[in-house]
Amino acid sequence: MSSTKSRVGYVLAYSAAAAALLAAALAPSTPLVQTAFAKPPAPMAFCHAYPDAKACNTGFADCTTCHTTPPARNAFGLQIADKLAPGVQRPLRDEDFLKYLPDAMKAVEDLDADSDGYSNIVEIMAGTQTADANSVPRSLACADTDAARAAGSKWNTCSYDANYVFKKVSLDFCGRSPTRAEMDAFRKIAEPKQQQARISQALDQCLDSTYWLGQDGVVWNLANAKIRPAHAVKSGENAGPVPLGDYDDDYNLFTWANSDDHDVRDLLMAQYFVKRTSKDPVKLEQISEAELAARPRGTKQPVPVEKRVGMISTRWFGAVNTMFTSIPRTTAAQAYRSYLGFDIAKMQGLNSVAHEPADYDSKGVGAPQCAACHATLDPLSYPFSRYNGISGGYSYDERRLKDYVRVDGPRVAEAPAGGMILGHPVKDLREWAEVAANSDAFAIKVTHDYWKALIGRDPDVNDQPEFTRLWRGLKSATTYNYRVERMLHDLVQTNAYGRP
Repeated sequence: MSSTKSRVGYVLAYSAAAAALLAAALAPSTPLVQTAFAKPPAPMAFCHAYPDAKACNTGFADCTTCHTTPPARNAFGLQIADKLAPGVQRPLRDEDFLKYLPDAMKAVEDLDADSDGYSNIVEIMAGTQTADANSVPRSLACADTDAARAAGSKWNTCSYDANYVFKKVSLDFCGRSPTRAEMDAFRKIAEPKQQQARISQALDQCLDSTYWLGQDGVVWNLANAKIRPAHAVKSGENAGPVPLGDYDDDYNLFTWANSDDHDVRDLLMAQYFVKRTSKDPVKLEQISEAELAARPRGTKQPVPVEKRVGMISTRWFGAVNTMFTSIPRTTAAQAYRSYLGFDIAKMQGLNSVAHEPADYDSKGVGAPQCAACHATLDPLSYPFSRYNGISGGYSYDERRLKDYVRVDGPRVAEAPAGGMILGHPVKDLREWAEVAANSDAFAIKVTHDYWKALIGRDPDVNDQPEFTRLWRGLKSATTYNYRVERMLHDLVQTNAYGRP
C-alpha cells in the first residue's frame, strides 16, 4: 500500500499545485481590481434578462460572456461595468448587483463591444460572442443561383444530400464505405421518404456493429473523458501494477445505457452492473448480484444496491477521483463536468448557495479568490462524502467523515450528507443524480457528445434550432424518451449532418 499511497500522493500534490495556480490566476493583482471579483449570480441573472438567448440553453450563461479569466472583464463586461450602479459604493453586495444589473445590460444593448458591426443585443440573441470580432452572426443559406448549381452537382453543398448521408452513415456507424452495389441501389431511390427509410435501415444495422459498440468503438471512446482510464491502477483483466479498480464495468454500463432501447439516464441512476458476453457481435447483459458477490476482491463493487448511483458510485470512479479525500470536490466536479457539461474550473454552471463554502475540512476554500466557485462546488460535493475512495474499501459509510477528524479537524464530521445541485436541495447522492439526470443540462450534454462525435464540431448559431429539437426530444416521453438510438435516427436527418 505504501507504493499506492506514494503514487496517489503525487496526484494529490499535483492537483493541489494546479488549484494553487488557478487561485493565483484568479486573484486580483493590483489595488485597482481588488473589488472586481466575478459575481456568481451573474450567469443566472443574464438569462433572467434574456431567457431566449442561445447562451441560456442550459439555464445560465458562461462567465466568459462578460469575462476573459475572471475577475478580468472582456470588452462587453467593461461596458456593463461602466453602466452598473454608478455612484454606489464598491464592492457591490450580491443583492445590489442583481438589482442594478438588468438596467446596465439594457443600457449597452445598442453598443458594439467588439466593433464587428453587430450590436450587443443582436449578438446575444444570435448566440455569438459580444467581445470577439471574429464571432459574428452569419447565414449558411445559398443564393438561388448557387442552390441551383449545387443541386446538379455530385454533392449538394447547399442542402441536405441523401446520397452523402447514406455513405456517411456507413462510415460513421459501421466504419466502412458502402459497397458500389449498395451505393448504386441507393441512388436509384427517387422518393425522399424511401431514401430516409433506407438510411434508417442502414443505421439500425450499424448501431449493432462492433465498430459502434465494441471495445475501443465509437460509444466506448465517448466514455473516455468521463471514466479517465489509467492502466497502472486497473484491476481485473489486463491488470496494471497497482490494481485499484476495474474500469471495464464502467465502459460496459456506459455502452449499455447508450444502446438499444435503454434509458440513458441510467448513466446516473443504474443500480446494476453490466458484462459483455460476446465481443463480436457485441452482446451485453446485466450481472446478477450473486455473480457480483462472487467476484475476487480487486473487482468487487462494494457499494450496496440501494446506494448505487450509476457511473458516479462505481469502484473505479471513487478510486481515481475521491482517492483519500474527505470532502470529494474532485469527484463532484468530474461528475458535474462529465454528465452535465459544466466545468467549474472555467466558472461554468455556478449556482451559489448561501453561507457556502463552509470549509468543513479547513482547506481555505472560503478565501475570496476561491469562494466564488466553492459556493457551488462544496454543496455539490457533500452527497459524495459518504462514498469511500481508496481508503475505506470503495463502499458506502454513513460515519465515514469521522475517520478524517485527525487529518482535517473536528468540523469535517459536521459536513452534511445532503447538498445542492442546479438550485435544488438534495438529501443524498441518489437525489443528486435524479435531479441531474432529469435536467436540461444532462439532455444537452448527451446530445452534444454525439453531435460533436458525428458532425465534428460544436453546434453553431445556425444549428441551434436542430440541436435544440434533438435535446428536447431526448427528454420528451413522446419523442425519444431518453433513448439515444431514437435520437440518432433524427440526428442523421439534420442539415448539419447531411449537408456536405
